[in-house]
Amino acid sequence: MTVVYLQHVNTKLALHSLRDGRGSDRALLFLHGLGERTPASVPAYLDAWAGPVWGLDFTGHGASAVPAGGGYTAEILMADVDHALAHIGEATVFGRGLGAYIALLIAGGRPGLVTGAILDDGPGLAGGGPSPTSPVAVRPVKAAAEQGADPITPDGYALVELGRDVRPADYATLYVRQALQFSGLDGPISVVGVVRPPWLTAVAEETGVVSSTLPEALARYAQIERVEPPQV
Repeated sequence: MTVVYLQHVNTKLALHSLRDGRGSDRALLFLHGLGERTPASVPAYLDAWAGPVWGLDFTGHGASAVPAGGGYTAEILMADVDHALAHIGEATVFGRGLGAYIALLIAGGRPGLVTGAILDDGPGLAGGGPSPTSPVAVRPVKAAAEQGADPITPDGYALVELGRDVRPADYATLYVRQALQFSGLDGPISVVGVVRPPWLTAVAEETGVVSSTLPEALARYAQIERVEPPQV
């Protein structure tokens, strides 16, 4: 495994090359769950993918930088992925847990670069639910950076803030509709997970979203072709 470090504004992001292609130019980008990091090698459940496999450590996770004082949102992590795609190019995105939610957002936000998003179970899938709760002042254990050492990941602020990130169903389906309209793909979103928090239930019920097994989704996006999306 090799690591490419990308400078995204003030954040250093770790993008891991897990495997070169095996006869296919289409890349797969792995997005981990809350509190996790990119695995050291391609997980067995993704081994059927023939193309290159990459993995991104989100801000505050793995080998990526830890910002001072938190301030994590799903949209910040979507920007992490956007920066990774600028380096990789067009890719299919696989996300587990928190990574599944980010995969959905980037599929709608960058429909021309995401050749299908696969949404699977994992830590942080539900977030903080569909509506805001009473605010709580939180200060995790003192960061290592404040102690004069290297920051420790996952960052405590990331676990707290992303664990209560609000995920309204209508907000999630907005990104589905953008992917459906502008990606040029037949079925740009595939739901393979069993757990269905409210936002994911709404996504799965959208016309054009595919519910399937993971092997079926991998085979689908390895072969899928774009048609010319409508001009706006």
